Amino acid sequence: MTPSSLSAPISAVIITRDASAHLVAVLRALDFCAERLVVDSGSTDETVALARRLGARVEHQPFLGYGPQKRHAVSLAHHDWILAIDADEVLDEEARAAICRLDLSDPASCWTVRRQTFIGSRPVRHGAWSNDRVLRLFNRTTAHFKPLPVHEEVEASRPPTLLPGLLLHYSYTDAAAVLARSIRYAPLKASIMRQKGQQATPWLLPLRGLSAFLSSYLVRGGWRDGAAGFVVALSRVIDSTLPRALLLLEQEPPPRRP
Repeated sequence: MTPSSLSAPISAVIITRDASAHLVAVLRALDFCAERLVVDSGSTDETVALARRLGARVEHQPFLGYGPQKRHAVSLAHHDWILAIDADEVLDEEARAAICRLDLSDPASCWTVRRQTFIGSRPVRHGAWSNDRVLRLFNRTTAHFKPLPVHEEVEASRPPTLLPGLLLHYSYTDAAAVLARSIRYAPLKASIMRQKGQQATPWLLPLRGLSAFLSSYLVRGGWRDGAAGFVVALSRVIDSTLPRALLLLEQEPPPRRP
């Protein structure tokens, strides 16, 4: 597959920082794109050198938050058709072939792809991460990233079509990394809730946590993934409760001095 096999040129856009672990596989899977653009926010590892060695164009931008950073990266692309890929996501062969067969004549068209997330080398097939679909291919004249600091997503003018194949997501080195990311993102999610004027209720926190755990581990079959499914369910507890707990801490009056 080559860029000439596409009905219109595609710019693959990737934001990076210290992303050398999977970057070679990520970029090689995008060799059918007319442009591979890496927007780096200050890597201290081999990310920039690897990207250039593989023929990617590299630009630099201090980190703006995930949504704003991706919006900026899209604005730097040479082509209107954008394939937005994270630095730990690898398109499988079926997805690559499907993209090369697409008719890109309608700029309002857009596509999602199923994402298979791994913890280390273990794929997680059930629980909260099952049936994960992400919008990755769109035309920037009709769609854009929302400017959210975390869990950014593409807002399109038309419902997306599902591509065949998978996006292999090597996001977590181990189980501890899953929980650590949930904790790290909690203040960012709390800031989004604060901007929207959302409130949190103390007595609902344990109910939210219990509901999130049971939904992932039992209702959606996370137990089938063994310990990995348990860890994913725990991360959902953190995701659903910690940002709200942080809001509550801000709202509570400071304790009186004795």
